[in-house]
Amino acid sequence: MADESLGNRALEAVELARTTGKLKKGTNEVTKAIERGVAKLVVVAKDVSPPEITMHLPLLGKEKGIPVVEVPSKEELGAAAGLGVPAVSIAVVQEGEAKNIIKEIAEEFKSK
Repeated sequence: MADESLGNRALEAVELARTTGKLKKGTNEVTKAIERGVAKLVVVAKDVSPPEITMHLPLLGKEKGIPVVEVPSKEELGAAAGLGVPAVSIAVVQEGEAKNIIKEIAEEFKSK
């Protein structure tokens, strides 16, 4: 259940950042954002097929100290990012009003 609430908070952060901050959409853009250290939060869909597409993101995030949260579906993630299509991964680059939610998620990751 804890993961579900974390996923919901991550989707909320993506929605807020969409309107007041900046997002990177798609695995290639997200990977670059993590490698450059500009991503504040990464959200990845669990229902990706094949899973190899996003397998590297949690490892990269851990290496760079960036929280990576999984959400159940790419449809939900795409909707939260304001896209008309499903999204496999999203990186929040500028938090905007999502700063507090992202801070909470980051704290939760540090305590794990």
